[in-house]
Amino acid sequence: MTRVLFVCLGNICRSPSAEAVLRAKAPDLTVDSAGTSDWHVGSPPYGPAIEAGSARGYDLSPLRARQVRESDFSDFDWILAMDDQNLSDLRALAPSDASAELSLFLEFARGTEARAVPDPYYTRDFEGALDLIEQAADGFLAELLKASAP
Repeated sequence: MTRVLFVCLGNICRSPSAEAVLRAKAPDLTVDSAGTSDWHVGSPPYGPAIEAGSARGYDLSPLRARQVRESDFSDFDWILAMDDQNLSDLRALAPSDASAELSLFLEFARGTEARAVPDPYYTRDFEGALDLIEQAADGFLAELLKASAP
């Protein structure tokens, strides 16, 4: 079973949204999310992120923020960052024996040149963030299917 961890800065907008989207699209996968910072540990996702997700049928309400742990680099097959700074932070945190594949999440998005999911906490564009997250989730799942094909 594929295990996927989504990572953003605070784990209250982008990464929990990506977690909820991928869980809905692929319930057989193990999916989690975390932040590189410890600012919001134990907090639920940001209210507007919960509302935007709910409007599209995604339930973010049971999720709680946590910080990336060293064990994540062996507990997950994929660690997908929301932007270049998150990816850089993850590379700095990764132990020498890390087995997880690190990547920008939007590398899987088709139909966009964007490299990062803009942080809707600052941009206030929760719909735009979800659009990119859904595109990347679909592309990621297509890659997994292609990789598992005989």
